[in-house]
Amino acid sequence: MKRKLKDIVFPKGSAIRKFLVNLKQNGIRDTLSKIRSYDIKGKSDNQKAYQQWILENEPDKDILEKQRAETFPRMPKISIIVPLYNTNKKYFKELLNSILNQTYANWELCLADGSLDKNLEIEEIAKKDNRIHYKFIGNNLGIARNSNTAIEMATGEYIGLLDHDDLLTDFALSEVVKQINKTPDAKLIYSDEDKISENSQERFDPHFKPDFAIDTLRSVNYICHFAVIESEILKEVEGFREGFDGAQDYDLFLRIAEKTNKIVHIPKILYHWRIHDGSTASAKKDTKPYAYEAGKKALENHLERIGLNGIVEHGELLGTYKITYEVIGNPKISILIPNKDHIKDLKQCIESILKHTTYINYEILIIENNSTEKATFSYYEEIQKNEKIKVISYPEKEFNYAKIMNYAVSNVDSEYILQLNNDTEVLTPNWLEQFLGYGQRNDVGAVGAKLYFPDNTIQHAGIIVGIKGTAGHILRNFPKSKKAYFGRQGYVQNFSSVTGACLFAKKSIYEEVGGMDEDFAVAFNDIDLCLKIRQKGYWIVWSPYIELYHFESKSRGYETTTSKVERFEKETKMFKEKWKEFLKNGDPFFNINFSLESENYQIKCKNYGG
Repeated sequence: MKRKLKDIVFPKGSAIRKFLVNLKQNGIRDTLSKIRSYDIKGKSDNQKAYQQWILENEPDKDILEKQRAETFPRMPKISIIVPLYNTNKKYFKELLNSILNQTYANWELCLADGSLDKNLEIEEIAKKDNRIHYKFIGNNLGIARNSNTAIEMATGEYIGLLDHDDLLTDFALSEVVKQINKTPDAKLIYSDEDKISENSQERFDPHFKPDFAIDTLRSVNYICHFAVIESEILKEVEGFREGFDGAQDYDLFLRIAEKTNKIVHIPKILYHWRIHDGSTASAKKDTKPYAYEAGKKALENHLERIGLNGIVEHGELLGTYKITYEVIGNPKISILIPNKDHIKDLKQCIESILKHTTYINYEILIIENNSTEKATFSYYEEIQKNEKIKVISYPEKEFNYAKIMNYAVSNVDSEYILQLNNDTEVLTPNWLEQFLGYGQRNDVGAVGAKLYFPDNTIQHAGIIVGIKGTAGHILRNFPKSKKAYFGRQGYVQNFSSVTGACLFAKKSIYEEVGGMDEDFAVAFNDIDLCLKIRQKGYWIVWSPYIELYHFESKSRGYETTTSKVERFEKETKMFKEKWKEFLKNGDPFFNINFSLESENYQIKCKNYGG
């Protein structure tokens, strides 16, 4: 008798079972897409690259031995605090070994046990090593109070946060102390991290993080592990707060960020976050749902303390948050659209604005740039019957986008400017309110949107300076419906630049930085503008909640004629020269462990792609 496929029981975790489950849940199209990016063992390209990255980047035994003998001008004591509660003995033994194996020796381990029964084994271990301190609380006070109890035991200049089922790399404290000597005024230091399997045999899912970014932090607790905090500032903010269990570290990081910007990132994997059924690392929807509510509450409290009015909601991705900031007053916005003929594109753009926009106080300013078709001027006459639309003529013959935009900005009296390409289509009704919510903040210099190609792949989700030698749109051509690396297509983030195809800013910001650099006639003028804004200390914000189509061709380039090739090469050379220090140091919002040859967060290693 032949067995039917439905009657066959495939082993849990097998490739066939994964295939069938995915097929049932997500359909054939999604399943085939995953097959293209995964090998038969179920490991993604980035996961295979990560195993190679570990071999190429992490210290071997010889280097670790050299670290043990290494001295620094400043060798502070690091107090590692661990709240215990019914801790798995195997996990604790591995945790303890990860501390004992540290190549930097000036540490202490502070254990606060909220279990019902004293752990006599741990107590005995503590008696044999004066660096290990164990306190039996005898009652589970919650993770915040248990952690504070451990902090009270600490005598170090810095406090390291470690969960009772996780691990540190052997070189974690050495790297932290190295960073302290490099940036002695650092108040909070955090590292990259990965996950480790329940049996400790497999490392995977590396989280290579950006440098400190306040809007990214307000979207998700990306700082997470390994976090080391200066004792003084920890006292100043009064440690962990009760009522935020599950997101107590997120609440703490937000309060520290209110006090200082001396927050430093080490772009190395120093922490292994153990994944098991009861851990937040497992990222299951039914795992610790209270943690996500506590995170929302922490963010609401944070906004209230700093005087920002906004509604906090859970983001589309688990563990992320969306803030809708209150619009203050009714400021005027000028939407600036350069145009030369291409009336079909312009009409679609304008109609989408008029149809969808819910904000009232705006104008559309068309900057006419040497059109030749009679139909163009007929259309101009027609649309100017709408009191919101005005057409002005740019007086020069030669095309120079930067000059055109500077000319337009000088011809408006609005408080806010929105640069917009004529080949875009607005999809989000409250787009201007969202732009204003961020743009009205005193610390924000420019705001960008999420743009799609007509085939619903991403055209713009922020710009990384340094990609392909100059700059590139991250996640270009990535499917709209897919989850990118750590969900980075789906929450508000800070970048060094956003595209001028849809760029929002105060008019005063343009004036403060001297407008667009007119030497960049076609290429890099928007990136140059954003970098000048960053130099002034402002944040550049990108929001995935402001969506537009951008009908720019995927194959579009500047090199269509000899003169355009020469101009592009000239502007490329000029950009590299003007921003050579920035390019040398690297984009702070793009981890150095990603390849600059990829626009899709591809892990960089010599012997595996990138």
